[in-house]
Amino acid sequence: MLGICRGRRKFLAASLTILFVPAITWIYLFAGSFEDGKPVSLSPLESQPHSPRYTASSLEVRVREVEEENRALRKQLSLAQARGPAHRRTNHSKTYSMEEGTGDSESLRAGIVAGNSSECGQQPVVEKCETIHVAIVCAGYNASRDVVTLVKSVLFHRRNPLHFHLIADAIAKQILATLFQTWMVPAVRIDFYDADELKSEVSWIPNKHYSGIYGLMKLVLTKTLPSNLERVIVLDTDITFATDIAELWAVFHKFKGQQVLGLVENQSDWYLGNLWKNHRPWPALGRGYNTGVILLLLDKLRKMKWEQMWRLTAERELMSMLSTSLADQDIFNAVIKQNPFLVYQLPCFWNVQLSDHTRSEQCYRDVSDLKVIHWNSPKKLRVKNKHVEFFRNLYLTFLEYDGNLLRRELFGCPSEADVNSENLQKQLSELDEDDLCYEFRRERFTVHRTHLYFLHYEYEPAADNTDVTLVAQLSMDRLQMLEAICKHWEGPISLALYLSDAEAQQFLRYAQGSEVLMSRHNVGYHIVYKEGQFYPVNLLRNVAMKHISTPYMFLSDIDFLPMYGLYEYLRKSVIQLDLANTKKALIVPAFETLRYRLSFPKSKAELLSMLDMGTLFTFRYHVWTKGHAPTNFAKWRTATTPYRVEWEADFEPYVVVRKDCPEYDRRFVGFGWNKVAHIMELDAQEYEFTVLPNAYMIHMPHAPSFDITKFRSNKQYRICLKTLKEEFQQDMSRHYGFAALKYLTAENNS
Repeated sequence: MLGICRGRRKFLAASLTILFVPAITWIYLFAGSFEDGKPVSLSPLESQPHSPRYTASSLEVRVREVEEENRALRKQLSLAQARGPAHRRTNHSKTYSMEEGTGDSESLRAGIVAGNSSECGQQPVVEKCETIHVAIVCAGYNASRDVVTLVKSVLFHRRNPLHFHLIADAIAKQILATLFQTWMVPAVRIDFYDADELKSEVSWIPNKHYSGIYGLMKLVLTKTLPSNLERVIVLDTDITFATDIAELWAVFHKFKGQQVLGLVENQSDWYLGNLWKNHRPWPALGRGYNTGVILLLLDKLRKMKWEQMWRLTAERELMSMLSTSLADQDIFNAVIKQNPFLVYQLPCFWNVQLSDHTRSEQCYRDVSDLKVIHWNSPKKLRVKNKHVEFFRNLYLTFLEYDGNLLRRELFGCPSEADVNSENLQKQLSELDEDDLCYEFRRERFTVHRTHLYFLHYEYEPAADNTDVTLVAQLSMDRLQMLEAICKHWEGPISLALYLSDAEAQQFLRYAQGSEVLMSRHNVGYHIVYKEGQFYPVNLLRNVAMKHISTPYMFLSDIDFLPMYGLYEYLRKSVIQLDLANTKKALIVPAFETLRYRLSFPKSKAELLSMLDMGTLFTFRYHVWTKGHAPTNFAKWRTATTPYRVEWEADFEPYVVVRKDCPEYDRRFVGFGWNKVAHIMELDAQEYEFTVLPNAYMIHMPHAPSFDITKFRSNKQYRICLKTLKEEFQQDMSRHYGFAALKYLTAENNS
């Protein structure tokens, strides 16, 4: 014990050195200011009065020298602490989340106090397995993308279980619920609260901020969040973390007295009212506070009757201010102006604000000191700041970071039972790892992280209930087809894109740079993130099918261009053939060209002429005739009315069906039999195949996919595909009985 305490005395001496050297230095540097009899402000955001003995440049040099000395002392201290016997006696069931950084020596003082205790030990600030609660207000399509980047930055650094409380509208809830369900991150819980139900709480407040009514909802968190939740960190969606969020959670322990709000001082002159002539901001204490990051002591706020407090303040100020300019931030600041005791001021590195008019550069010595970056400008990444490249790179790192890598377990912390995860593990455990087709079978159970409606989506249902959505899937190498398809098909489209996180951002830039794509709001882009070694073609089709808004869908492929006017023609055919009340699959005949430049035929007559000249061919005529032979192209040439055809082995036409048709079978991945199996199941369910006489689509040439190359070059790949095909046929026979016996006896040479 005596040895430990001697070590602690050395620790104490070093700590006191760290504390007093900067203090003496600052007194020395600012002696001139004291001689003038003026008070010295040490706020990092206020300009310091300079001593007559020093120029601005010499003062800056001296300050940097002191900072370097402090850094060296801190390094020596940490090394001494690591070598000391007390370090080896640390209780490993705890984490010691202490703050280090600009202007915050409170954690060091806490260490000194702990060092003087009878145990010569340090008290834990955040339990190792303590759950950290985070609240985020999120609405719409674009905000959902921002939430993902914020969550990635938090997950990257975190060592504690997390509970996210998402106040979301219907759109954001659908997107984020699917995303987190398929992300399957251990020790992360998600709860949703209906933002639309909260609108009445704040809709009476006129608000000019671009966030709209959702920008006011942080005011009602005491009512919205569970009554037994005592504290929560509240974050804007445009936040990026550069440290473990547990460090911020630990700051709650520093609140004293009636402090219930942890906020960072506003880093612009907004509330000082000097940005432009006649600028009149809401009342605030000094520079005011920014509400992009808030620590809320919910239990105390409720006891203080927070709801009544902010409402009375807002009503009073709105009599003269008429509306808010900065949404909830204006009202928080007006309340704080009247009740300064409510605030614990956080060090500014917990909310470095990057709008054009901020003085954020005065908040930190070095970019490595930063803990939270806040893109609180409508310009976002285009903001002006001398370190903006560093901030942008940090943000882009998380934007493009592979989210699958964040599925790591928290060792030593028990996770809540997840039924989906347990079922998945059970299914995987039943597979035989020695099976030569194990990887194929495993792919069927892989849960791919999915981000629905990656871009803004708008759709107005057709009044006659005949609307048809084009459904397709693609990867990065087929992006060039999107603009052409949008020009050929004016109706709604549902696309599943198989991309990595980095490719998703490339796609976003591509789409936002395309006038054609940006002018179309009825295209739903659903990102399925890459995982595993196979292209999950049927999973992608199922994702695109599941998220359509119309009663009918045209099941196509991304490398086909539909004829001009096909959308309207299909809508008429739906009525003519009574698709609503019959089980029909309407076949759109498929053709192909070997030319990269094609004058697209504008009529059936023109297409027939190009067939006769050899410019066009029936699809896969040269390599896979069986796939489309039952369409009976000879009859189609002269047909003027729809005609019925019978199913044959290996038939895989492109069809229009009701949205309640069966899904594609996920056991088929990559190349081979993925559409064939689906058409077979439609036939088993007694769908009638009807060829449309005046419809056509044309396959455009492209380089062969990686999967077809694998199929052609890998014998084991072909063997496994044949095995899966036989198992599927057996499953069909068991499921559909006598009617499906023909699939077992049909001659299949695929």
